[in-house]
Amino acid sequence: MISALILTYNEENIISQCLEALYFVDEIIIFDSFSTDGTLDIAKLFNAKIFQRSFDNYAAQRNAALSKVSNNSDWIVMVDADEIVTSELKHEILHAVESGDPSITMYRIRRKDMFQDKWIKQSSGYPTWFPRVFKNNCVSVQREINEEYYTTGEEGQLEQHLLHYPFNKGLTWWFNKHNRYSEMEAKKMMDEVKEPFNFNHLFSKNAVLRRKAQKRLSYKLPFRPFFVFIAFYILKRGFLNGKAGYTFCKLRFMYETMIDLKFKQFKREQ
Repeated sequence: MISALILTYNEENIISQCLEALYFVDEIIIFDSFSTDGTLDIAKLFNAKIFQRSFDNYAAQRNAALSKVSNNSDWIVMVDADEIVTSELKHEILHAVESGDPSITMYRIRRKDMFQDKWIKQSSGYPTWFPRVFKNNCVSVQREINEEYYTTGEEGQLEQHLLHYPFNKGLTWWFNKHNRYSEMEAKKMMDEVKEPFNFNHLFSKNAVLRRKAQKRLSYKLPFRPFFVFIAFYILKRGFLNGKAGYTFCKLRFMYETMIDLKFKQFKREQ
């Protein structure tokens, strides 16, 4: 049995597309943060099981959602409401859970980030691997923002992609969301810079440890947002994505600037 799990808050723009692509699972669970639009009405049309919880942070919300999955379920496909499972990925997921390596309890998947009607491959930092398919009761989530996933078994990777539409609600919503994100990230940064830094983690085979070390190191860079822009637009060749790529890299620069400014503010307030 396969369960699909989706966290939602006011997703009426795209939730039907997300749910339509999950026709291959045995149950759909919507874990909602008290949406005020038509999200839940749409979810009911797909016979989804609906649970609600006030949002506090992403790790707590995802762990609470995971606890709602039926014990009869063997696997969980956890996607965000703005992610669409392609037909090719569906077939790969089914093959992995039915006849894959039994030691693997978590699969990571890449996304194609869509902006201004195109895949912004280079400027989005592709490829980044996101945990999205789990064996039930084998995964826990840590870190309040930009979560870290831990599993009891081995990790695997699937070759097909999710389609990701992070701007489906428009730019104003994106700015409001990343204003909240930047505050959460800056507060988390305040805690993490106090922890001992392990240089060896930069080269770890463990993706969680490696990414954590890279973020810690980047916090120490002067003019960090500028270097992030250069990394995505020049080094990762975001310029190949045209105007959409340039605009996206500018948005990333603004987000990183908000994090830095709030981090400095929190340090002054200590």
